[in-house]
Amino acid sequence: MALRAAFQPPGSHVSVLDKVHFLGGPRLPMILQSEAAECGLACLAMVATYHGHEIDLIGLRRQFSISLKGTTLKDVLTIAQQIGMMGRGLRLEPTQLKDIKTPCILHWDMNHFVVLKEMRGRSIVVHDPASGIRTYTLAESGRHFTGIALELTPTETFEIKKAAARLPLSTFWAKLTGTRRALAQALVLSIVMQIVVLASPFYMQLVVDDAIMKGDSGLLTALAVGFTLLLIINAAANWLRAQVLLFLGSALNFQMSAGLFNHLVRLPLDWFEKRHTGDIISRFGATTPIQNLFSQGLIGALVDGGMAILTLVMILIYSPSLSLVVLGALLLYALIRAIFYRALRQSQEEMIEAQAKESTTFIETARAIQSIKIFGAESDREALWQNRHANAISKAIRQNRLNIGFRTANQLLYGLENVLVVYLGARAAMSGAMSVGMLYAFMSYKTQFLEKATALIEMAIQYRMLDLYVSRLSDIALTEKEAGYDEKRLIARELQGTIELKDVSFRYAATEPEILSEIAFRVESGEFVAITGPSGGGKTTLLKLMLGLFSPKTGSVLVDGIPLGHFGLQSFRAQIGVVMQEDHMLSGSLAENISFFDARPDLDWMRECATTAGIDGEIMAMPMNYNTLVGDTGTTLSGGQRQRVLLARALYRRPRILFMDEGTSNLDLDKEREVNHALAKLKITRVVIAHRPDTIRAADRVITLQEGQVVPVPDLPVGNSRSRAGALGAA
Repeated sequence: MALRAAFQPPGSHVSVLDKVHFLGGPRLPMILQSEAAECGLACLAMVATYHGHEIDLIGLRRQFSISLKGTTLKDVLTIAQQIGMMGRGLRLEPTQLKDIKTPCILHWDMNHFVVLKEMRGRSIVVHDPASGIRTYTLAESGRHFTGIALELTPTETFEIKKAAARLPLSTFWAKLTGTRRALAQALVLSIVMQIVVLASPFYMQLVVDDAIMKGDSGLLTALAVGFTLLLIINAAANWLRAQVLLFLGSALNFQMSAGLFNHLVRLPLDWFEKRHTGDIISRFGATTPIQNLFSQGLIGALVDGGMAILTLVMILIYSPSLSLVVLGALLLYALIRAIFYRALRQSQEEMIEAQAKESTTFIETARAIQSIKIFGAESDREALWQNRHANAISKAIRQNRLNIGFRTANQLLYGLENVLVVYLGARAAMSGAMSVGMLYAFMSYKTQFLEKATALIEMAIQYRMLDLYVSRLSDIALTEKEAGYDEKRLIARELQGTIELKDVSFRYAATEPEILSEIAFRVESGEFVAITGPSGGGKTTLLKLMLGLFSPKTGSVLVDGIPLGHFGLQSFRAQIGVVMQEDHMLSGSLAENISFFDARPDLDWMRECATTAGIDGEIMAMPMNYNTLVGDTGTTLSGGQRQRVLLARALYRRPRILFMDEGTSNLDLDKEREVNHALAKLKITRVVIAHRPDTIRAADRVITLQEGQVVPVPDLPVGNSRSRAGALGAA
């Protein structure tokens, strides 16, 4: 749907009934964006869910991919139409927001979208995909609101359904091994401990009612010895249970984290490109509260549930009237926790997001410290981090204030309950309705009941809060792996070295123009092909398509005549070498980096690869030779040295095809000629993105990309005895 030329002013189409929200009616969810530039999708997901079409970001992302460039208002309108909602653009002032139908989308800060939930007097409430639920005065909103709003109304094609992707909790324990026995042991030991605790109140009752009242010192001694033995058994069971839970927690933590990391590293490249590092780390860390709940909370819930029932029966036997007082206090506390659950969850979610942003800022600062120093931006970066850090602390303060409120309510309610129970119990003892020993026992059982029942309430809250962490993990776990990665049915094939593109087109987002359009060419085994063209013409994107890092929107990439996905990404990548512009070295020695941390490196082959790359002599001149340590950015090496180490790493794999994206751009001309001459002797297929004339002249063929299309190549000066093609399309 095309964006209207002029935005309409707010009209009188909004009736009073449109503004009414009855109890139990639709609720506007708060959906935080996962990717850096998907605020538009997040806003659409919130509005669609409000109207009954439950869809989350994962579902929208699969249907409508968004690039890092973000979405325009036109893009939002187009996507809204495709999910059955009609959009109406409005231009208005903040004071006119009361006249539009909510929820609606507001253009915010010139580069962001938020959802307007409602207007309260002189304030507005917005759901911000980047920071959560926020309240602004009209004056404050005027500094953010650009004056453009988008009303969304369901049409007849809008479907009421629940399509939101869910990650079942069973996913986390379905594939766990070696934990059932530990769970059973912990459960048995917990039951033993609770039996001892359950028997403890009888000690005071027997001592007061029998030993003291009858003056029986022998009974008193026997009771003391007997209950001492029970305490020893309880301590031993507690120690064993702690050991079992320690093992269980460690096993769960390792298996869950390992399984998630296994999936994470196999996700498509663009998944990582669209997310901040700190947010990825935060999402991966969401396994910890899940692991804690399974290893300790599950057993605790089972035991506490049983104990709560038993102690409830005991206090009812002792005094039904006093039990009603205890139950009343418990129900009031449960009601308070239920009422404030949504606020607690929201504050927890906002705190996690704020901490992730702070972590991202810190990581980016550490990585870009050279640039920060060169531009003298230390103070600016410090101020940014301090703002993020202060925001994270303020979110944590809000969370802690809620918890302080819950603890205060707990102490007040249970304190008043205790005073009332003691008063009523003492009157019952004075009237002879119950003995003093029975009152002691009742108080002990009552305390146990409240402890266990309160623990169950807290566990129920934690279980509900678990959905917050599961939803964060869903962004990893529910994202599909790279296409063609799990072709287990196929046997690893030997690569011959031929690669072909058939009418390949690609765009980063459904709403953006094509980066590459109907690209078709074939590279024969052993051929050296140079890809050249203006910057921004799609050369690196083309190379990533050939590597399987991106998937073409139309067309196909063939390897030895077989579609790349069917050939198998693992098999293909194991037989190629790649040097990209943004390649990284990892923390370790030069030998480890060249062999890519091979468990059994071939030192002779490593030196041969380094010699071909023209770096062996320089490495041997270093004090520690191949044991020289480098950081993850290779800061001890010059730009040219780093490129040649990366080239040696690519050659170490004995590739059938070598891909290079400006792989020798940092070398001087003489060193580049030397390296190219050495590579020519390898008799392997080479696909090189290049701008330097010498590298282009050395190629067998030249492919020129311009504005996403292959264009004819003019005749080149004779400087190479190899065959060359003038204009290239499909070969």
